[in-house]
Amino acid sequence: MNTDKIYAESIANEYSVKEASKVVALKKLDRRAKSGANIFAYTFGVVSALVLGTGMCLTMGVLGNGTQMSFICGIIIGIIGIAGACINYPIYKTLKKRGMDKYAGDIIRLANEISEAAE
Repeated sequence: MNTDKIYAESIANEYSVKEASKVVALKKLDRRAKSGANIFAYTFGVVSALVLGTGMCLTMGVLGNGTQMSFICGIIIGIIGIAGACINYPIYKTLKKRGMDKYAGDIIRLANEISEAAE
């Protein structure tokens, strides 16, 4: 067994030009269809959690001067944060469906080509 030859072939494979396969293209299309919804969901979820936390801090007197007005503002801000967290998932589902509908034709066509080639 010639290890030098195997090593040389593995290095040559790293530098050789690779063709983009249809499976890789299918994965990229699937990722592209879902990525916008994922980015929105994570961003909106984090912002909603921060708003909720700010409201909690105002309510408990950690932020603000501990007056009744900061308490009431904290409750209102906290409710806004809770509402944002509650509507995050329905918005995510809607955006994901919209993205999947946008790329559905290309994904189905490419998946059919892959399955026909495999037969």
